[in-house]
Amino acid sequence: MSNEQKVTNDIKVPNKDLEILKTHFSHCFDKDGKFDIVKFQSQLNTQNLELTTEKESYGLEWLGKSYARLLASDPATTLLKADENHNSKPENINSENLLIKGDNLEVLKHLANAYYEKVKMIYIDPPYNTGNDGFVYNDDRKFTVRELQNLIGIDEEKANRILDFTKSSSNSHSAWLTFMYPRLYIAKQLLKDDGVIFVSIDDNEVAQLRLLMDEVFGEENFVVNAIWEKVKIRKNSAKEFSDSHDHILIFCKNKSYWVRNLLPRKEISNYKNPDNDERGVWIPIPIHANHKYDANYKITKPNGVVLERPKNNYWRLSEENFQKHVEENRIWWGNDNSYPMIKRFLSEVQNGLVPKSIFYYDEVGGNPHGDSELKKLFEGNKLFENPKSVGLLKNIITIGSSETDIILDFFAGSGTTGHAVMQLNAEDGGNRKFILVQLPEPIDPKKNKVAYNFVKEEIKAEPTIFEITKERLLRAAKKINAELDEKIDKLKNELPTDETKAEIEKLENLKTQNNFKVYETAPIWEDYDFEAEEFDSSQTLFDTGKLLEDDIKALLTTWKTYDGIALTQDLESVDLNGYTAYYGNGRLYLMHKGFTTESLKALLEKIDTDNHFEPKSIIAFGYHFESARLREISENVKTYNNKKKSDIDFITRY
Repeated sequence: MSNEQKVTNDIKVPNKDLEILKTHFSHCFDKDGKFDIVKFQSQLNTQNLELTTEKESYGLEWLGKSYARLLASDPATTLLKADENHNSKPENINSENLLIKGDNLEVLKHLANAYYEKVKMIYIDPPYNTGNDGFVYNDDRKFTVRELQNLIGIDEEKANRILDFTKSSSNSHSAWLTFMYPRLYIAKQLLKDDGVIFVSIDDNEVAQLRLLMDEVFGEENFVVNAIWEKVKIRKNSAKEFSDSHDHILIFCKNKSYWVRNLLPRKEISNYKNPDNDERGVWIPIPIHANHKYDANYKITKPNGVVLERPKNNYWRLSEENFQKHVEENRIWWGNDNSYPMIKRFLSEVQNGLVPKSIFYYDEVGGNPHGDSELKKLFEGNKLFENPKSVGLLKNIITIGSSETDIILDFFAGSGTTGHAVMQLNAEDGGNRKFILVQLPEPIDPKKNKVAYNFVKEEIKAEPTIFEITKERLLRAAKKINAELDEKIDKLKNELPTDETKAEIEKLENLKTQNNFKVYETAPIWEDYDFEAEEFDSSQTLFDTGKLLEDDIKALLTTWKTYDGIALTQDLESVDLNGYTAYYGNGRLYLMHKGFTTESLKALLEKIDTDNHFEPKSIIAFGYHFESARLREISENVKTYNNKKKSDIDFITRY
């Protein structure tokens, strides 16, 4: 099969719901692919089903909602480009972690195919829209009033108002919701069926965010509105209340599949086994409590001492149940006149603790901890305002993911999420992977001169938030690896055993996980468009002479991700009689000029003779091939009776 694809300017988030409708109700689509709701409704009516089309219903409405939906489905306007210098370093070549520079809406669109339903957990800390946190809505999508009217079906007055706030650095509720909706909508597509999202927010937008997430994720998938105690000290200078908390809204993709993890028991060292009970270690639990129980009897200890129920307290066990505990050696009698205790065995309790809906300052850290952690990494320099603590993120990641999952944060900020993933892996031996996305937002020297100077003079980079994110990850990895080296050195000084050798190997492997690859978005080349009604490869719509090798690599990276190949998966270079093609996941990419008849012969021979080479599709960059050459490849691939009996699609892509 042979076809043409105009992919580069049409990278969109896949609409799986629409695909389901096309599969089951194909007759309800017209020749242009538009869904006919009237025909669909009549189809349901024949089956005695009713489709509600009334406009009035409970939900969240705001100026710009239809525009936000347009942004979620609008094509990406960028390519994905690798940071070759960083990625080619030996420690980064095989990394499965990602740091991506760019507008997170663009990045999410690029990730939508390759990472569709691959992410287990998302954590984001978006702008809170406080008026002084730097949030402004000002996108660069270029629509006229008439275009917007036609695209989303609104009147001229509303189109004007929407375009007004998209161009006027607005920080209204409507602008914030318009900013958040498409990002959350695409993020949901990336989550696995048993995935979960945690969103930090404060009181300014928590009410709006809850309703927005009800709409995007479904209110039936709401888990909890958790509280994070971010500061401990009471501010008596506060005008009304001393602000001590943020919210963390938690929604899962599908509550039928999601299972939260337990947190590790920190008090496990308190479990002892003084009587060598065969059931293992246990902790003593008081036999009485101030909660009222319907039990009133006397206890006779083995030494003959008779104990009555303490005043204002009650036995935890009924008399019958107490006698059963005695028979099963579940009572620790203690000494002299002390009250006996109930033995609670570690082997009989859950292997961890149920998470609470409050993340306490003393347990996970607060703003001061986040500040201190970052300053330690940057020689005491304060480069970021109120970064989240590593302890908080470790807690969240433990609850929301398992040891081999992908964790996504598309408002990466200072990079705490990536730091926490690496730290947690080092502690529990996991192999979690992170994807972080951060806008190269310029640092204002008037607002943060320390950060501006540090990035410019110490890192020697353009002063942006992204450079802080990247440097934080590099420094955190170095610190964690140094801690792992200490453990390795300590083990090497012990007597060598199979166990110590295995532990050393495990720690060495953990060190290799503390690295990452870097990608960034880059604008699609100017005048790279398809304005002809029917494309003819003899037409010169785009001057390929201006393309550099880096441009071809960016196009290849963008296409492979569109085709569902992970960014961290490198394509294999394939030599076809001097012509280099690229192969991965059953796809062969022909990107360069210079493909000859000899290259074609080499390709057909390789399909026949190489057991590890079986392309299901061959994709050629149309601008680099003459029409005759494209026909030659297409016809030979289609008619050649290869020994593997493979059906191969030939695709010309622009």
